[in-house]
Amino acid sequence: MKKSLFYLILVMGIAITACNTTSRSNNDSQTSQCEDKEKKCGDCKEKCPENCKKKCNEKKILFVVTSHNDLGDTGKKTGYWLSEVTHPWSTLVDAGYTVDFVSPKGGVVSTDPGSKDMKDSINTAFLNNKEYQAKIGQTMTPKDIDPTKYAAIFYAGGHGVMWDFAGNEALNQIAASIYDNGGVVAAVCHGPAGIVNIKLEDGKYLVDGKNVSAFTNEEEAQIALDKVVPFSLEDSLKSNGAIIQKADLWQEKISVDNRLVTGQNPQSAKAVGEAVLDIIKK
Repeated sequence: MKKSLFYLILVMGIAITACNTTSRSNNDSQTSQCEDKEKKCGDCKEKCPENCKKKCNEKKILFVVTSHNDLGDTGKKTGYWLSEVTHPWSTLVDAGYTVDFVSPKGGVVSTDPGSKDMKDSINTAFLNNKEYQAKIGQTMTPKDIDPTKYAAIFYAGGHGVMWDFAGNEALNQIAASIYDNGGVVAAVCHGPAGIVNIKLEDGKYLVDGKNVSAFTNEEEAQIALDKVVPFSLEDSLKSNGAIIQKADLWQEKISVDNRLVTGQNPQSAKAVGEAVLDIIKK
């Protein structure tokens, strides 16, 4: 009787050990598979164990900034507008997303001198962030970008974009791919210069029939740059089918139409970031 009980306990122990080993093996295998998929971050979250889900980060957000730093023939300098980068950046990074930077030419980009407001704590936080200063200090080129890695693309403003966004076909194709694959396209202030000529798979302009907010003719005229910029942003958007939605000068205004998010001016930058976050979290 004692021998039988001993053998029963021994068999049960072996079975439990085998079960635990198999369970660990399966879990390790799933984790390994998930980690292999991490670069793609596809169906990882659905099929992998909880400890792996934390490793499989959300897709990233691609910020587009200008490579152009001459303000027409004025002799003045321009570049990207600082708060139009920092305010959406803060919202998205605080929510756990990673931001990458691309510019038409890649490499070093300039901040518009008029936008360096050091009383803005978000600007200060960005400028003191070593990781992101390294990223924006050496922006990627469009050929470096794999659109499948991004949940959204965001075009920051600054007058420089009026010279190098609208005609950049490589950036247009990246944005179209992100949008056609279910991602978000966003822009603020002069940033919508980057979405003027984007065409989707169906051959239509992205902005055609959609509500769009962007820097207005009235705002451009008030700062006496309507004769300096190479084209009217508002008129160009309209000509490709956009339905312009605008507020009074320098008032916050954003438009959200399907997965297109746009803002009128620097005052709208934070709200654009929040709207992008609301969409990609769903």
